[in-house]
Amino acid sequence: MSDWGYAQSHPREKLARLHHFSVTKVQDGAEIEMIVTVKEYFTPPLGALQYFAQADKQTNQKIAPYTPTGWGSTMLEALSACVREINRFEHQPDHPAK
Repeated sequence: MSDWGYAQSHPREKLARLHHFSVTKVQDGAEIEMIVTVKEYFTPPLGALQYFAQADKQTNQKIAPYTPTGWGSTMLEALSACVREINRFEHQPDHPAK
């Protein structure tokens, strides 16, 4: 365990280290950059799932806006799940969420 976690006084503080990744979604010949932030929790809110990944853009805005996310017990699991969700629906920037 890294020493950064000892800065947390109580689990309800939800101290997390942030990791940032960039992924390019290719859609209709266009490249859409999405930034994925992975939170590495010192005291995970869901027990064994220490990592939570979330994209900075929504997909499926026209029908039901969805923010791609992913949980995992490793960074790879959470990041992979989020990237799968990014590719699950189209990004529709002309249809902002209401």
